[in-house]
Parts: sequence; structure tokens; C-alpha cells
Amino acid sequence: MLVLRLLNVVAPAYFLCISLVTFVLQIFVFIPSMFRDPSTTPLFSPALLHGALFLFLSANALGNYVLVIQSSPEDLGKDLNLGEGAEVADWLDGNRSLGSALPSTHFCRLCARVTQRHDHHCFFTGNCIGSRNMRNFIMFCLYTSLACLDSVVAGMAYISATLSMSFVDPLAFLTLLPHSISQFFSGALLSSEMFVILMLYLWLGIGLACAGFCCHQMLLILRGQTRYQVRKGMVVRARPWRDNLQEVFGKKWLLGLFIPVQNAEGSYRRQKEK
Repeated sequence: MLVLRLLNVVAPAYFLCISLVTFVLQIFVFIPSMFRDPSTTPLFSPALLHGALFLFLSANALGNYVLVIQSSPEDLGKDLNLGEGAEVADWLDGNRSLGSALPSTHFCRLCARVTQRHDHHCFFTGNCIGSRNMRNFIMFCLYTSLACLDSVVAGMAYISATLSMSFVDPLAFLTLLPHSISQFFSGALLSSEMFVILMLYLWLGIGLACAGFCCHQMLLILRGQTRYQVRKGMVVRARPWRDNLQEVFGKKWLLGLFIPVQNAEGSYRRQKEK
């Protein structure tokens, strides 16, 4: 448990550091290097277009990241009548009484709360992912992946112009790292250029991981399942995939694709208010 609590602190700090480094490289290194091309017009220069795209992707990624943390799953344990000497975890998932267990609930020992439609605990946000913040979490993964892949393209353009090399051959990117390491230790490559090359592979790894995770979450949503239900082998009621999507993304799903907006509250709160 101590290792998990430490990871719950280190992972968000790691994400924020990577985001800060990416922002600095884009604003102060990659975009200024694009202004050096004299063949482009000032109004529609690649630097301005790329800068606007990067700021849009970054704003959505960081905005949804904040909303994932802000829209923490509601602690349903406060509404449970557990009785004297009862632990919250004993009354969930049928550990103590099958009749008293709430469906699709889970007690997270890291967050110390009961989550409705619990999916998993995300260490990069230090928060549980449930019905209230699932949409923001998927948007966070999507735009983080796009921002990383955008940084890969901008970084490759910068390296191509700085080192006078071409990436037309697909093997050029695969062999870039080992060749750069040998040139760096021989003194033929600057430390700043080596740092950018290392960031290229880091962005590629994070981008592909977030894209794969986003696709996996979307597949579960279409099936009306969560990762916790799949791991526990729980059987869910079959529903049309459109209803499953609307439950997570709501009726204003198109607005959430372009602007970070807070997700609607979970089905448990709506049922309770009725």
C-alpha cells in the first residue's frame, strides 16, 4: 500500500513535468524554428497554424485533466447504513451481504471512497475513474495522445532541419536513437539536440499508450462494461450501444469534443434525486 500511495504522488508529478517540458520545447524551440522558412506567408505560416493546433490540443488535454480531478466520484459510503463496527469494504461487491451490496460499486482504499460504476484508479490523476468523470478521462487520453503525436511531428521537423537529415525512409526514425547516442558520446551531437531526440521517443510511447487506452475504454463503453466488471467477471445487462454512449457522454457530447466541460453526474445521483 505504501508503494501505491507513493506512486499516487509520483505519477501526477511526472505527467506535469512532461507537460511543462513539452510546452517549453514547442513554444520556445519548435515553433520559432518554423518562422525561419522564408517561403511561407506570415498569415498562414506553418508556425502559426501549428501553434494554434498545439494550444488547442494542450488546452483540451489539461482542461479535461483538471476536470477528472475536480469531478471526483461521489463517496456513496456516506449514504450507506452500515451498522456498528462495519467496514465499508465488507458491504460492497457482496463480501458481507449480497442483498445490501450496491451494483457496480467498489471501495478504493487509496481514495477511501465508494465509487459508482468504478472503472479503475488512475495514478496519473491520483483519482478514481467512475461515472462522474469517465467522459473527461477519455477526452484527456484522446487529446494527450494527439498532443504527443503532434509534438513528435514538430520534433522530427526540428531535427530534420537542425541535423540536415531526412525521415522519408521509415528506418531513419528507428535508427535515429542508436546513431544519436553514438554521436553524442563522440561529441558530434549537442546535449540539447540529444534531449529533443529522447523526447521524440517518449512522446511516441505516451501517445500510442494513451491512444490504445482510449480505444479500449471506448470498446468497454459500447459494451456497457467497466474494467472492474470485466476483471471481476460481472455480468451486465445488455443494452443498445447508443444508450451506453449517451450514459457516459450525455446529450451534449459534441460540445465535449472541442471544449472541456464537466460531465453530468452519475446515474446513482439521478436515481437518488428522483
